Amino acid sequence: MQGIADYEFIRPLGSGNHGHFFLARRPRRLPLDVEFVAVKVLHAESSDVAFRRATRELAAFAAVRCPHLVTPIDAGQQDGVFFYSMEYLPAGSLADPAEPYTTVQGLRALAAAARAAAALHAAGIAHRDIKPGNVLLHPDGGRLSDLGLSHVFTAGMTVTGMGGLDAIEYVDPALLLGGTPGPAGDVWSLGVVLHRVTSGTGVYGDLPASDGLLALRRVLSTTPRVSDSLPGPVADLVRQCLGPAHQRPDAATLADRIDGIQP
Repeated sequence: MQGIADYEFIRPLGSGNHGHFFLARRPRRLPLDVEFVAVKVLHAESSDVAFRRATRELAAFAAVRCPHLVTPIDAGQQDGVFFYSMEYLPAGSLADPAEPYTTVQGLRALAAAARAAAALHAAGIAHRDIKPGNVLLHPDGGRLSDLGLSHVFTAGMTVTGMGGLDAIEYVDPALLLGGTPGPAGDVWSLGVVLHRVTSGTGVYGDLPASDGLLALRRVLSTTPRVSDSLPGPVADLVRQCLGPAHQRPDAATLADRIDGIQP
């Protein structure tokens, strides 16, 4: 794909739930003092109703004032394909960093993402897609990116339509079984990312990379396991994030507690 609308793509940046990311040149019509932006192109076909709903959700996301949220810039539709652009952060993400990061850097980025989630929650928005690929590294800590819009384009979405294997591990099993997205689900996701940043492993072990149904079955049939390698306070915090929804810390409290971790 060479581009979309008036965005000229430079190179792929990776894939996310239901879409691909590209590094693109900023169109001249956008009054921004940057050369490049990131563009996400969604897989699913966009109807006019879905397009209007998605742009409303992106506008609500953009209206949340938080320095730890990636800034949405533009959105559009071409030949039935929905896309949107956002600021480009060259340091990459926890999943795909430009350079290896330390545990301290990972924790700083995750604390920033938790504060971003808290700001969204205060505005009545659940992110729905928090995972290492959406926690971006930045000199001041991190940014939370890519509001989960897949539900807008996939009516009646089932568990097999939740996205790639990189996402399944980070989704609250209650949502995989049809539960309603909300702040508690985002806190679950943050807890699983915390586990991976501090232990280097997932709470379900190594999920099969070539069999999506087997990976899903593993997630739905296995109790998450906290690594014995984690210090007690970190392990306790992860367990609280994965506990009953009504007993989980809120995202702002989680951010403060992540700040207090001494790796």
